[in-house]
Amino acid sequence: QVQLVESGGGSVQAGGSLRLSCRASGYTYSTFCLAWFRQAPGKERERVAVISSGGTAYYADSVKGRFSISQDNARTTLYLQMNSLKPEDTAMYYCAARNWRSFEASCAYFSGPSTYASWGQGTQVTVSS
Repeated sequence: QVQLVESGGGSVQAGGSLRLSCRASGYTYSTFCLAWFRQAPGKERERVAVISSGGTAYYADSVKGRFSISQDNARTTLYLQMNSLKPEDTAMYYCAARNWRSFEASCAYFSGPSTYASWGQGTQVTVSS
């Protein structure tokens, strides 16, 4: 059973930076999509970034150029480096994982929360103006 545990959230002023981490265990996927989602109060959960097991990353337009998704060489930890943070980035951030099979579309295609099988508990990010 896949377990995902996020950390690194907190409060920061606009223009600041945070790095989120997501430690993964228990999954045996050889190929996969790992994603960061966020959900602000009263809004739907949205994907902000996803990375394939091959290292290809995709970003939401709202964070492109400011956020960077990566994973460690052992593929046990997923990161989200967030720079130039804005108040509108305030949300609960979640990491998510899904298996990926070679006949499927690229990880970019899997943007909806329902397409991910495993989720962490979330970490809060608050950006003040």
